[in-house]
Amino acid sequence: MQPRPVIAVKVARGRDADRKPPHAPRSAWLTPGARSRTVKHDVYLAQLAQHADEFGMTSTSPRRVLLLCGGRSGEHEVSLASAASVLDAAPDGIRLEPRVITRSGHLLSEDDSRSALRAGRSDEIATTDAPSVLAGLAQADPARYNAVFPLLHGPNGEDGTIQGLLAVADVACVGSGVLGSAAAMDKIVMKRLFASAGLPQVDWQGVDAADWSDEPDAVVTRLRSLGDAWFVKPANLGSSVGISRADDDAGLRSAIETALRFDRRVVVEAVVDDRREIEVAVLGNDRPSASPPGEIVVLGDTFYDYEHKYTGGLAELRIPAELPAATAERMRELALRAFDVVDAAGLARVDLFLRPDGRVLVNEINTLPGFTATSMYPRLMDAAGVPYPRLIERLVDLALERHGQRAALRVDGGPDPA
Repeated sequence: MQPRPVIAVKVARGRDADRKPPHAPRSAWLTPGARSRTVKHDVYLAQLAQHADEFGMTSTSPRRVLLLCGGRSGEHEVSLASAASVLDAAPDGIRLEPRVITRSGHLLSEDDSRSALRAGRSDEIATTDAPSVLAGLAQADPARYNAVFPLLHGPNGEDGTIQGLLAVADVACVGSGVLGSAAAMDKIVMKRLFASAGLPQVDWQGVDAADWSDEPDAVVTRLRSLGDAWFVKPANLGSSVGISRADDDAGLRSAIETALRFDRRVVVEAVVDDRREIEVAVLGNDRPSASPPGEIVVLGDTFYDYEHKYTGGLAELRIPAELPAATAERMRELALRAFDVVDAAGLARVDLFLRPDGRVLVNEINTLPGFTATSMYPRLMDAAGVPYPRLIERLVDLALERHGQRAALRVDGGPDPA
């Protein structure tokens, strides 16, 4: 059966590509002039328009989107919360079909998925007759959808695995592709790429399970070069899962043991005292834009851990952050550079530190950030003039645009046509 093609969408090109969206205040956006990649928009738009006509579709037809959520990761509940919020806020032009991936690796039916999203958990849904993820996706036939929105935070969803599967299936996918997802997910790879691009960072080192098992004392001695206080993180998790602060050797050993329960590799960062935690949202593909910076103010003497992120009243989000204009501009510039370095697409949230001396450091990039209506990324985009329902629609547009770019690439390997 011939796969159902995606719908053509209008993409700005030429002088229009540099024009800010009419709904966004000019001060809130920064469009980089340094990106050198060019796209043959006319080619793939013409191809997509041809397919749309063939199937009786237009760019104004409701787009059918498969919403994947849950997943086999420590961020399962976060994913369910994001998906439930998206399902409630989706605009009329987007028809979402949610499918929850359970912690055991089963794909729930649409009805069971909606029940799980209402409950905020999937462990009480019977999976006796539920197929595995691979078999379930084959039955769902992703080609029946215009796009797939993989709201899967953490491993087995945000790390390039599901993105690779959808690329092989030739289906448009919201967000970054295989490379961008994998590079941003693995903090060790990400930090090495940032270093190669000259992005300023916190001092850090990596630890793997084999080294820790063989020579823990040597590892601790090596890590003392970072200072006398550390943040210890699993290399491949987000939402502050498995993260600990250590202020002595005993705490460092315990923090490493904790992080290694979630991943075989660990990132250890030097603590930057009196830092301000700033985040910037990025939206776009080849010509992304950056939101005004927002600040996270943790209430109490601790850090922005999982509890503070997802429990009301423990942290305050200040949007926009109170910053000198030059500092805010520098942060947006660094966010766009980080987006480019990992070859991200669609959306990303870039986390930065502002030191007391005014120096800005890039901490990390998250290609599928928390996506509830009250999460930092949607709130930053709202401050930039893109309300939540429109943001959902825009991300689907960007997925179709990137899929169209791939469709226009030659695959025959022969000589260039005359």
